[in-house]
Amino acid sequence: MKNFDWTAFSLKILVKASMSDVYNAWTKASELEKWFLKKANFSNKERQVISKDASAESGFSYEWNWYLYEPTERGRYLQANGKDHIQFTFAGDCIVDVKLSEKEGWILVELSQKDIPTDDISKKEIRLACQNGWSFYLVNLKSKCEGGLDLRNKNENTKPMVNN
Repeated sequence: MKNFDWTAFSLKILVKASMSDVYNAWTKASELEKWFLKKANFSNKERQVISKDASAESGFSYEWNWYLYEPTERGRYLQANGKDHIQFTFAGDCIVDVKLSEKEGWILVELSQKDIPTDDISKKEIRLACQNGWSFYLVNLKSKCEGGLDLRNKNENTKPMVNN
């Protein structure tokens, strides 16, 4: 474990969908709620909550809630180019970078999370937990975009599970 990078990780998945559908899945509250969140809200630079069907832009802030978890995640979108790149703060001051590209009729989703603190709590609750969480949610993104099921566990009586 000496050479293990506690400060960052990267994940990839191929999704059979249009570029715009996958991009919207990351930038519209109504779409985020289909595969990732119980409740998502974006506020513009003037701190006004935008429509759930409007796209988040660079400089917008967010409030996110998941099924079966109490905490509200707050952060901001650092970049949202309207096509294939999204970057936002997450888990405090960490940066999540999502890059989309076309590969042989598929959309390659490349997610990286960096700037993870290296104290023991962050190693466990951010580095390891976020990689585990993003791995599941990327699979759920694929399932929803490809016309599949929402794989999230929403039953309060059956937690924790690999799908929450």
